[in-house]
Amino acid sequence: MNSLLNLILEAHGGMPRWNQFNQMSARLTRGGMLWPLLGKMGMLDEVDIKINLHQAWAAHTPDGGVADSAVGAGVMPKEMVFARDALSGHQLNPSWSDAQLNYFVGYAMWNYLSMPFLLSRPGFVLTKLTDWQENGQTWHRLSATFPPDIATHSPVQTFYFSADGLLRRHDYEVEVAGGVPAAHYLSGHTTVQGITLPTRHMIYVRNAELGDQPAPLMVSIGLSDIKLA
Repeated sequence: MNSLLNLILEAHGGMPRWNQFNQMSARLTRGGMLWPLLGKMGMLDEVDIKINLHQAWAAHTPDGGVADSAVGAGVMPKEMVFARDALSGHQLNPSWSDAQLNYFVGYAMWNYLSMPFLLSRPGFVLTKLTDWQENGQTWHRLSATFPPDIATHSPVQTFYFSADGLLRRHDYEVEVAGGVPAAHYLSGHTTVQGITLPTRHMIYVRNAELGDQPAPLMVSIGLSDIKLA
């Protein structure tokens, strides 16, 4: 387990280099069917995002200079009086408030952009699963049980890594949206200031055989202009 995790972390730039930085910023584009289903089409399609690498925090700045959409990932801002429990049992429908949307995209993006380094934090329980065959490739799999203090999609998630150690797929259930099972594919890896990370995220509904249902595309995320500081 330690050797596989070390391979994974080194493939993405290594913990020593990751720990040299405190923040990541990027230009983010979103698409997919999720946003119109939630009645939020266009709200966060083209934004700037900033995350804290070592604390659960993310902020979106929409076009037009609106900067009041900062979201605490895991710790609610004071103006957000609802708790995560307020989203329990919600489905994918337009009943979500803007505050609920901000909470959701805040914790989700903090998780996505912190991976796989987040897995090295205390409190994670990692289990190596059998290798996975997909599209003629063999991917290593890790099951990760998250510590309860991290806001995330579901307590147990599965990560898939290619032979070079790069993260290629991420499976979870979106508990705040009725437990929808997701197969999240990552590609377009690039190296920025010594850290390698994917720039393209494509998220589909996962079927019972652990494959993805190629249509509809639920979420697409593209990253550009990535900077570490």
